[in-house]
This record gives sequence, C-alpha cells and structure tokens, in this order.
Amino acid sequence: MELFKITADDIIKWETWLREGEKSAATVEKYLRDVRAFAGFAGGGAITKEVVIAFKQKLLNDGYAVRSVNSMLASLNSLFAFLGWHELKVKTVKVQREIFCSEEKELTKAEYERLCRAAQSRCNERLNLILQTICGTGIRVSELPFITVEAVKKGEAVVSLKGKTRTVFLVKPLQKKLLRYVSEQRIKSGAVFVTRTGKPVNRTVIWREMKGLCEEAGVNPQKVFPHNLRHLFARVFYGIEKDIVKLADILGHSSINTTRIYIISTGAEHRERMEKMRLIL
Repeated sequence: MELFKITADDIIKWETWLREGEKSAATVEKYLRDVRAFAGFAGGGAITKEVVIAFKQKLLNDGYAVRSVNSMLASLNSLFAFLGWHELKVKTVKVQREIFCSEEKELTKAEYERLCRAAQSRCNERLNLILQTICGTGIRVSELPFITVEAVKKGEAVVSLKGKTRTVFLVKPLQKKLLRYVSEQRIKSGAVFVTRTGKPVNRTVIWREMKGLCEEAGVNPQKVFPHNLRHLFARVFYGIEKDIVKLADILGHSSINTTRIYIISTGAEHRERMEKMRLIL
C-alpha cells in the first residue's frame, strides 16, 4: 500500500502551480493556510482517506460553518489532485441553499448612506469615494486598482482578473466626483485610490477604515466590510432589472449560482407579499 506524506517541496510546487494558473494572491494564501492546518492535524504521519475524513469531522465538531468546511476541503482536494492522490479526495458537506439571509448580515441602503456621511464628516474623501465606487459599480475591492485616472476620464474601466476581462461602467455622477477628486489630489495617471507613497490602497486599510465608521454611522460592525457593498449593488440592481444573467455578467461571475447568493434578502419583502395574499381566514 502506497504511503502518502505531504512534504515542503510538494507544497512549494503546488503553490507555483496555483500562481501559474493565475489564482489571486489572496486565494493562494487561503489554500496554503488550509493545507497547513490539515498538515498540523495529521502531525507529520501518513495521509490516508480516514485521516482526511477525521479532519473534516473535527472541523464540523469545532463549530466551523459548513461553507468554511467545504472551502477548506476544496483546498485539500486541489492539492491531492495536483499530486495525483485522487483516492484521498473527499466529498464536501451537503447543505441546502439558503433562501434568506440574516438581517444582522445584510447592509441596507440607508446604512450605506450613513457610512458615506460618516466618512465625509471625518474629512476622509478617499474612503467616502471608495465606498461609493464599490457600491456604485459592484466591483470587488481587489479590483479597485483598475479604477484609474484614464478609466475615469473614459467613463469605463477594463477589469482583468483570474483570466477574465470585463468592462465596468462608471455612471456620470460617480465619474464627476472621481474627476474632481483626482484633480484635487493632483493624481495625473494610474490608480485613483492610493496611499501617500502612491501605492494602491490595500483591502486591509479599507477594511480597518470602514470599521472605524460604524459607531458614528450607527451600523452593526458585523455588516461592514467591502464585499457587502458589492452585495448591496447586486440586490439593488436585481430589484430594478430582475435579470440575474445580466447581473452575473456585470459582477464577473462564471455561474449564476454564485450570483443567486448575492441577491438573497432577509425575506422581509416575501413576508409582506404573503401578508397581502390574505389566505388566512
């Protein structure tokens, strides 16, 4: 019986393969973190299917969310596939698709507006415009560097990530605000949102600055992170257009199943419609 052991050399080769496959830096780091967690669990011993299943069960017993467990298993399965250890791959945990999301997680339009006003009151125009740019276009925070002076002048940005390219439109009011901002900041070319040294502002800084607005804006900090702005864009767009295929294209999703997650609401409108049905005598 063949013995499987994960070596440092295996991980290095796998990491190189992931990067050559144009996985984002954040994805690669996440995959590596998951594999290291599994390696720590295995304790340097031989890797068997039973060990992988035991790791899967431990994650569930430790209270990890099913999506988190499945995400970690996907990282392991990727490594096993790369190494040719197909017999070690395990099935993900089956979970019923969520119909509604918790109100504690969904950022409302009113809360978004309060965050923008809080950023303004702190004279943090860069953060204010970052919030409006993400929410007004639906881009990922990692795609902000594609919002350049050249793109703003043109009124559209070409985003190329993960082997995919799409055009992101900047509506007139946003374009006007960004043009004024780059003029005031004397940014002649390149990324609009930069640090004092001229480097694109990173997600950690944005996340920290957004959290700093919560108390003044009166918004639950658990709702406040860049990706929730993208979700808000998706819900508002879908509420107007009701076209999930077009929305998937705008968001850069390969599958509308991913897009469905973005437009999940708290169910308040469904409850309201059911009330109006008046089927209870």
